[in-house]
Amino acid sequence: MSQIIDRRAAGKNKSAVNRQRFLKRFRKQIREAVGEAISERKIDGLESGEEISIPSRDLREPTFQQGSGGHRRYVHPGNREFSTGDQIPRPPSGGSGQGGSASDQGEGLDEFVFELSRDEFLNFFFEDLALPDLVKKQLATTPETKKVRAGYSTDGNPSNLHVVRSFRSAIGRRLAMSAGPREQLARAEEELAELISRGDTQGPEIHDLEEEIKRLKARIAAVPFIDTFDLRYTNRVDKPEPVTQAVMFCLMDVSGSMDQSRKDIAKRFFMLLHLFLKRNYERIEIVFIRHHTVAKEVDEQEFFYSRETGGTVVSSALNLMVDIARERYPVHAWNIYVAQASDGDNFISDSPRCSEIIRTQILPLVQHFSYVEITAPEPQSLWFEYEQIANASDLFDIERINHAEEIYPVFRELFKRKTA
Repeated sequence: MSQIIDRRAAGKNKSAVNRQRFLKRFRKQIREAVGEAISERKIDGLESGEEISIPSRDLREPTFQQGSGGHRRYVHPGNREFSTGDQIPRPPSGGSGQGGSASDQGEGLDEFVFELSRDEFLNFFFEDLALPDLVKKQLATTPETKKVRAGYSTDGNPSNLHVVRSFRSAIGRRLAMSAGPREQLARAEEELAELISRGDTQGPEIHDLEEEIKRLKARIAAVPFIDTFDLRYTNRVDKPEPVTQAVMFCLMDVSGSMDQSRKDIAKRFFMLLHLFLKRNYERIEIVFIRHHTVAKEVDEQEFFYSRETGGTVVSSALNLMVDIARERYPVHAWNIYVAQASDGDNFISDSPRCSEIIRTQILPLVQHFSYVEITAPEPQSLWFEYEQIANASDLFDIERINHAEEIYPVFRELFKRKTA
């Protein structure tokens, strides 16, 4: 029976195999710890690793113990205080609150702290999520290439020298250049051996054959072992690579009813979505659109921290989003995702207009549209309009967030992997 042992060194002398075995064994506890960590992190810390704690009770190994009942005999070490038949007093009990004395030596193991790398942390976070309709691929505006092998060349960088191919070429050249002399040498040696077998060792014919053999061997030896002509170099060329690309539209209500706490919750949701898209696409662009009664495209700083007052007209943001998408992000080349955050407040007459824009203009363009309503006391007219769209289309999902700790479960609900 053959046994194969992988003795390749892991990074920093760590056992990658044992690490993966540990992650697999405690997957449930690690996933719970990752979920708690996400809810407590700041926005700028989403892409780092994490130190997680696993309770010591989950690390215990199963053991075999004797059950109760039956007759058993024990052998205990002797002592100087008790004799056979002595009654041992029970320890004091009750609610006196007396506990053991603290010790100044040793530490108890309440939990095991384990550090996840950035990739491991994100893998656990996104392992059972899936983007809908991840199908389009397109060369990005800035072409990206990678080096690929394209045969061999007779010149190149010494670092690209292909030793095996060079020796193969040298062997072939030597065989070709010495083929004739080798045949002549074989015939001459055969004739010499035949003459010697007859007993003729001193005749002129023997001398001529010996000189011929010496000349042929010198000629064969003169063929160089390797020549610059034999050198072969690995040839690499630039090959265009298809780059998946997506654009993420972030729409947020910044009217007077959207205070800073609601904006912080919206920011966390947007950052989670952006991080998720980055793991599925090679190129991501973000468009920030903020609105009250009027919508405008802004940068990230202004999007989250600029203060506005006034009413709310959501359709202004939807119209601007459609205009930008048609002008800069053609649907045949870009995967378009839209995330909208609001407290649900909107002019009653504007909500049906929003529904019409989404149905007729936005859904034909996008891969997915997600709407989160943040800390609204009760569903508003916008929610009821959006609810009808969500019931009719798989590209549109809505959720409500009342507290910051709900961002993670809401995000998972929006992008959970759909079973066939």
